[in-house]
Amino acid sequence: MSCIFCKIVTREIPATIIAEDDYCVAFRDLHPQAATHVLVIPKEHVASLNQVTDPLLPGRLLCFARDVAAAEGIAERGYRVVLNTNADGGQTVFHLHAHVLGGKAMGWPPG
Repeated sequence: MSCIFCKIVTREIPATIIAEDDYCVAFRDLHPQAATHVLVIPKEHVASLNQVTDPLLPGRLLCFARDVAAAEGIAERGYRVVLNTNADGGQTVFHLHAHVLGGKAMGWPPG
């Protein structure tokens, strides 16, 4: 498979993995957009939120993102979880993923 995130899941390419469970993997973003920037992905390849068929998957992803935020020490002050979907939504890697961003006050609107 040519998906870079699938290759991270199978350890074919390196990443700074900070958490993992039966369904998800979390690793540091190579180009952080905040003091804390972690990507949370499902182990199963799903191209985007539009392709999700199992309603449990988004819940697992979000709860795992919440746990990562707590482990990173950003949960109490606050953090943002972003899901970009398809090109106009800003998605550049077509494997569902959540950005966990924190460590500073976030403005609105984003970008």
